[in-house]
Amino acid sequence: MMPGRIVEVGGIPVLLRVEDGALQEALDKWYANYLTTKPSAEPFELTVKVAPDEGGYRGDQPRVEWREGRWSFERSDFQAEWFPGSGRGWVRQDEALPHSIDSVLRVLHSILLASKGGCLLHAASAVRNGRAFAFTGVSGAGKTTLARLAPPDAVLLTDEISYIRSVDGVYRAFGTPFVGDLGIAGENISAPLQALYLLAKGTENRMEPLSRKQAVNVLMRNILFFAKDPKLVEVLFETACGIAACVPAYRLTFTPTPDAWEIIG
Repeated sequence: MMPGRIVEVGGIPVLLRVEDGALQEALDKWYANYLTTKPSAEPFELTVKVAPDEGGYRGDQPRVEWREGRWSFERSDFQAEWFPGSGRGWVRQDEALPHSIDSVLRVLHSILLASKGGCLLHAASAVRNGRAFAFTGVSGAGKTTLARLAPPDAVLLTDEISYIRSVDGVYRAFGTPFVGDLGIAGENISAPLQALYLLAKGTENRMEPLSRKQAVNVLMRNILFFAKDPKLVEVLFETACGIAACVPAYRLTFTPTPDAWEIIG
């Protein structure tokens, strides 16, 4: 059996068995801070092969479907299947580039997290003074801007996809290698999630609390749903309700200056 590398994100390790040497070298750099030889749990496994396009789905967004005991992932540049019963799967991608398997891992983690009381949230997040803060909103609301304006004592977890899960009854935010517009992987650390902010740019910095119902609505609009599966949606709704019950949420209107961080936390 070919050797592999274990990529652990959010306490969930995935062993990547990569056939192509050039892709393996690229992935070693891409996931450098998330590679481990001592995983925190038994790793899931993906066998990754680089092969010419075999035809099929050509969409630019992943299509994720449940098919007779397995998950099927497809995009214009990859095909994959995941078998939950065995904890294993395979990936065929067109080129020896890390972007394809990175997208597969995002989809896979979104599914694995659902059973662990967690989710991938379209949000930037950072740790400051031992507490994590997540910033979500529509495209252009200012997630990357706020991440870029973070003070020196703030540690970036992600500017794109926040990784949130319950650990011993506490919701924590974890760093991820899933980069966004900043092109910078988050630090491989975690912290209790102190607050969730719904962002909007404005002419002044102000903050107002959201009700629990409003917080659930914000979460459901921004949790990443790769699979339109009713059972999975129901589980993620329960997760959103759980987060909203434990983590205060606010509407944060801010000016694109470092002063915005003065009212955070």
